[in-house]
Amino acid sequence: MKQQEQVRDRVREVSPEKRKKMVDENILDNMRNYRNLSAIEITHRLEELREEWDIERYIEVNASSLALTGIILGTFVNKKWFVLSGFVAGFLLQHGLRGWCPPVPVLRALGVRTRQEIDEEIYALKILRGDFDIVLSTSSPEEVLKTLRS
Repeated sequence: MKQQEQVRDRVREVSPEKRKKMVDENILDNMRNYRNLSAIEITHRLEELREEWDIERYIEVNASSLALTGIILGTFVNKKWFVLSGFVAGFLLQHGLRGWCPPVPVLRALGVRTRQEIDEEIYALKILRGDFDIVLSTSSPEEVLKTLRS
């Protein structure tokens, strides 16, 4: 059976190593903190993670808000405001093609994670909770994360 190709995380690929390391350390810290807690406490954390906004959602909401603002201001104030919508569309296109646009470094610096990074923590916590037989719940957080990424 052919091994399934891993989905690319374009934002993570273009993020500086320092940011990636900070995100990974945060995941490992959370796993260490929840490792010996009850299934109920882990479930509460999983609910929080399901509600966490990923970087794509922030970019989509911010871009659409700015584009709409440009359209409204261009219509009612001055046509020069339509340029704002053009810039936002260009940034959104660049993000769609390359995984990077000017807001990405700012959002990453604020600790906003990609969907894949959030999902990694979700599945790692599920493993620790005993939902899967892939890894023992007694495995170290590093072993769990390594298994999850392989």
